[in-house]
Amino acid sequence: MEAIKPESIDEYIAGFPEDIKGILQEIRTLIQKTIPEATEKISYGMPTFYLNGNLVHFAAYKNHIGFYPTPSGLEAFKEEVSKYKHSKGAVQFPIDKPMPLELIVQIVKYRRLINLEKPVKKK
Repeated sequence: MEAIKPESIDEYIAGFPEDIKGILQEIRTLIQKTIPEATEKISYGMPTFYLNGNLVHFAAYKNHIGFYPTPSGLEAFKEEVSKYKHSKGAVQFPIDKPMPLELIVQIVKYRRLINLEKPVKKK
């Protein structure tokens, strides 16, 4: 049986327990307030913010929130990200610790600048 793929961020968040829903909604609201001109979509099965290309993705897992700001978003903040489990394009924020909201804001703002420097994609 195939899992139902969410078609919106609301649907995605609705599939989690209340405590995780709260974290996901907090991250979503933070990004909405930081980059109000970005649009929301589901990409790669994850909540995604889009502005002249994908800005960031995020997703909930058993023990962490995965945050995917592309390699450029992590490279620019490698010192701040170094205390978390991370890879070239992703960082894991443990669910049992406070989310680093200020860091998320900084990364999202940086990704916005990078995306706005790119030529506008034709639809």
